[in-house]
Order: sequence, then structure tokens, then C-alpha cells
Amino acid sequence: MSPTPPLRRPGRLSAIALSGCLLVGGLLTAPTATAAPATTAVRVNQLGYLPDGPKRATVVTTATRSLTWRLRDATGKVVASGATVPRGADTPSGQSVHLADFSSYRRSGSGYVLAVDDSGSVPFDIRANLYDGLRSDAMAFFHHQRSGIPLATSLVGSAYARPAGHLGVAPNKGDISVPCQATVCDYTQDVRGGWYDAGDHGKYVVNGGISTWLVVNSFERAKRAGKDAALGDSTLRIPERGNGTPDVLDEARWELDFLMRMQVPAGKPYAGMAFHKIHDAAWTGMPMRPDQDAEVRELHRPSTAATLNLAAAAAQCARVFRPYDAAFADRCLSVARRAWTAARANPALYAPDSDSTGGGAYGDSQVTDEFYWAAAELYATTGEGGYRDAVTGSTWHTSPTAFSAYGFGWADTAALGRLTLATVPGGLPAADRDRIRASVTAAADGYLSRMAAQGYAVPVPADGYFWGSNGQVAGDAIVLAVAGELTGKERYRTGALETMDYLLGRNALGQSYITGYGETSSHNQHHRFWAHQLDASLPHPPAGSLAGGPNSGLQDPVAEEKLKGCAPAACYIDDIGSYSTNEVAINWNAPLAWLAAYAAERTTTG
Repeated sequence: MSPTPPLRRPGRLSAIALSGCLLVGGLLTAPTATAAPATTAVRVNQLGYLPDGPKRATVVTTATRSLTWRLRDATGKVVASGATVPRGADTPSGQSVHLADFSSYRRSGSGYVLAVDDSGSVPFDIRANLYDGLRSDAMAFFHHQRSGIPLATSLVGSAYARPAGHLGVAPNKGDISVPCQATVCDYTQDVRGGWYDAGDHGKYVVNGGISTWLVVNSFERAKRAGKDAALGDSTLRIPERGNGTPDVLDEARWELDFLMRMQVPAGKPYAGMAFHKIHDAAWTGMPMRPDQDAEVRELHRPSTAATLNLAAAAAQCARVFRPYDAAFADRCLSVARRAWTAARANPALYAPDSDSTGGGAYGDSQVTDEFYWAAAELYATTGEGGYRDAVTGSTWHTSPTAFSAYGFGWADTAALGRLTLATVPGGLPAADRDRIRASVTAAADGYLSRMAAQGYAVPVPADGYFWGSNGQVAGDAIVLAVAGELTGKERYRTGALETMDYLLGRNALGQSYITGYGETSSHNQHHRFWAHQLDASLPHPPAGSLAGGPNSGLQDPVAEEKLKGCAPAACYIDDIGSYSTNEVAINWNAPLAWLAAYAAERTTTG
């Protein structure tokens, strides 16, 4: 994570005035220095569409009447046609747009182009296996981010192979015997392993907790749907393939082992709590491969938020891993119980926002939502009355804001508890369970309403383009998908798939935010090793890496210089220096991996 932390609750943004005609570049009111790539006025999912899924495009134009759209196959033959629907001003993008809906066309093929007047989209496919590659690549991101293990050429390719980072091999100081910051503790801790959080070499429990939960939850949901084989053993290129455990769970275990190593040992002050984070004592320069990091590493004071993240992720682990490794499941449950007890004994030990030297602060002084989430996971796993009472006694259990207007995130986790209670069989009264499920569908309906009101069908609010907005979009899609699971209603699947359209190019910039997917895709994300823009001998980010996305806060020097005056949904630049719009992070790729696995599933009618 970069020096400035992500915004938790963004302020409202001002609207952008509109003017212009059919455009190619994007913004109707151009910023002082635009970073928008040259692109077509016809914005599509640049990867393509599923035969049985929604197929909509957005056309940037100020025409007040309908325009004719034509879908051409690879030979140029018109295979479908229709009229666009004028939508007019779209505040987040600062554009005037029409919508083109060609969902009724269901034939598979490649090289399709959607043409409107004299403008044509980039070529795209229509096929049932559209997301199979992204399902694997989005998950492979976590293997690339592993700390404490070499990345083998045979698994990641020569460009991404590297020695293990932070195992104490010079110049590394290592994560095997890490001291605390001054006054925090008088001992060292073995905290090797885990995933590097983002473009730096920090490892944070509060971000690791939600990211691990999402990875494991993707498997838990797929198993409920009978679609888990695609996430099973030997489906990923990881060292553990072939061990009899689903590869997605093997990948999650690499982080779970680290999270459990962050628990304060018995007999020490704050025993059972979790250290908030471990990272360098000072910010390192760029580029820098992890094994070349010479900075001193430090443990930071335990926090209630980190401890409850550990409790929640470990409790989920105990439930989902049990069929594959009962001993590991038992260990997870023991850790979760100790973390829960410690958090109850220290309910207000907050990480300060000021602790941002060498790593992100991840400050969070509202932890009642983490208590609710952890209690829900422990109850879902054990069925024990004490955890049930903690669930039903929480104000979050009936709060209408558990699903916030901006979606869930590392600092807003009550929704995760609701999703677990809604989907994992338990002993709550039927009326209580039905109310929880209704809250999921109500949140999903809110996202659908927001998508219908916007030109690019985005589930986030018009003022929701803040640090990591793409992660919020993918997270909202998860709520939509779960609502579809609970109700069987197709509109929720449609909404979830349309969020993928946004991430893959149907957006204000005509930019795919996922490396390697789409004709114009992000490839200069902020990262110390994937730093080709700074050093041509280093690679671009691997395929399947999600950029943070538009951030109207302009919280880095590159964004401040080059994006001044941008419309909120266009405040993005594919530059390695723009860490506030273009960094990668595990908590953004985790919902993408969840969504890609969901989108890749074949339906009975598909």
C-alpha cells in the first residue's frame, strides 16, 4: 500500500458540466492535462460477452435522437441491428451517452464489432468460455504476491521468476525474527510468508483478512452451486498442486498461515491479539524486487480490528478446510477462539491513522462491524450459543447500513457477516434468516437501480470514485451474485456480469483495468517489481492484475499534475507513479477473482 491510505467514507463530488457532440476521446469537458487514451466512442467489454449473458454498450455522443447500431461478425457481415437509447448527461463520466443493447444475439464467435454511425468498437468475442483464462489469472495474482517463497520459472515464467523475499538472505533483514517498534514489545516474532499487500512489501492483517475471506468464500460459494471442480486441485500453477486440496484453498492457506503467525503468543502482553501489520521501517524506492529490500522490518502494535480479522478468517478456515485437512481446520478454530476472546478483552485498541511511515496505516476506530463479522463466522462454524448471542446482540444485525452505499471493504465488514449468515446453514430462527437474506437482495436491488441510472451501469454512487474504486465495483458484484443465488432471479446475474463489462472497457475511458485483457488494458500499475515503465528489464504486471481505478481525490503527484479537472469516473492514468489510481492490491484482486470464477461458470441454458 502506498503512503496515503484509501478513503473510508468519501465526500460528495461536484457535478461536471456537459457539452459536445459524438466523441472519440472521452471527456466532454477535458481536464487541464488529459490522460484518456485515444479510443472509440463505442465502449464495449473488450474481452467480449457470454452467449446467454447481457450484451450492452455505451456510446459517447450528444445526439438527441436514437442512432442505428449494427453488430458485424469477423467477415464484416451485419448479424444484428437496432436503435440506441439516448441517456443524455452522465454525471460521473462527464459525458453524454446512448445505450446499445444487443443481448438478444446469442451466437458464439470472435472478431465482432459494434458500429454506431461512423464509429466502431474494438473487436470482441461472444463465447461460453470467455472468462476461463481470467478465472486462473486473477487467482494467480496471489501466487505472484507471495512472500517467503521463490517463484519458479516453471510456474510463473522467466519474466516473473524471482528469489524468495524477506527470508533473511542478505540484503533482506527477513521476516523470520522480526522485532516490534519501540515500546510495542521486547521480543521477536516469526511472521514469514503471506502475501505482499500491494505494490510495496508490507503485510497487513486487516487487508489480509478480508482478502483471504473473499478467496475462500469464492470456493465456498462455488461448492454450494456444485461448480467447485474448476477451483479444485491442479487447477492453478502453484507449488501445492496435486496435493489433494483445492488449489484456491492452498493459495488462501499461504496467507492464513501468515495471519496466524501474527497472533501474540501466550504469556505475552495482549496474548491472543494480532499485530496490526509488519513492513519496512521506511518507504523503499522503486523499482525494487522483494529479495533486494534492505530495510529493517518492524511489527506494529496489536489492534482490535486486526484481531477480529484474524478471528473471522480463521473461523471461516475451520469450516471450509475441514473436509480436506481436519488438523489444519482444528488449528484455525483454536486461533479464532483465542483471537475472539482477546478482542473481547481489548475492544478499543485502535491502530492510529498517523502510523504511515514505511507502510499504510489502515487505521480503523470503528470495530463493531468487525465484531459482528467475526461472531457470524464463529457461529456459522460452531453453532455455539455464545457466538449466536454476539451476532443477534450486535446493532449491525438489524442495521440498514450493513451494506453501505459504497459497498464493503477492509474498514466496513458488517456485510461479510450478513453474506455468511445468509448462505451458510445455521440455527437462526427462520424469520431472522429470511430478514438477513432480504437485506442482501435489498442491497443488490439498490445496486441495480444505481446501474440503471448511469450511462456505464456502474453500481457505485456518482461520488464513489475514490481510492480502490474498482475493488468496490467488484465487491458490489459479489452482493449481486449472492442475491441471485438466494432468489434464482436472473436480473442479479445480469447485473454482476455487467460490472465485468465496466472493468473490461465499458467505462468513461474505454480502458480495460485488467492487465492482459482487452485491446487497451492497464499495464503500468504501481508495483516495485512489475516496474517495466521504470526499468525495461523488469516485467509489466502479470495478466489478471486489477488497477485500483478512478479516484477523484487525486492523491499522488502524477494524478495531481495530469488529471486536474477530470470527471470523477475519468480520474485515472495508467502510470506507475499514480499509486492512488493505478496501484494493485490483494483486496482488489480478491473480489475480481471471486467474480471471474462466478462469470466463468456455465449455466444450464448457456
